[in-house]
Amino acid sequence: MSKSVYIGELEDIPRRGARKVEALGCDIAIFRTGEDELFALEDKCPHKQGPLSDGIVQGRGVACPLHNWIIDLGSGLARGPDEGCVKRFAVELRGSAVYLGPLIGNEAAPEASLAVEAE
Repeated sequence: MSKSVYIGELEDIPRRGARKVEALGCDIAIFRTGEDELFALEDKCPHKQGPLSDGIVQGRGVACPLHNWIIDLGSGLARGPDEGCVKRFAVELRGSAVYLGPLIGNEAAPEASLAVEAE
């Protein structure tokens, strides 16, 4: 992954939760699922810009804390019937260190996740 930025250690991100970081010119939420996958999305819901990092992670989605829109962590798309998309960023685990990579985009594309071995 080119131009990656160290953002912290895996244990800094709670399972089924998120950690907000300021990087690459915006606020980014790094999510860790219950299955230990990592995802990185811009920290604002496409509906009313609610802070996704404060939302509840449900499987591979996060519920926006303002109006309960569900955003798919892999694609960045709002789940139906809602519509909208969030910018996605690459994320990589090196040992226990988490690195944030470049913008992937804000359209549905191959997922930018990394399965993490359970400890």
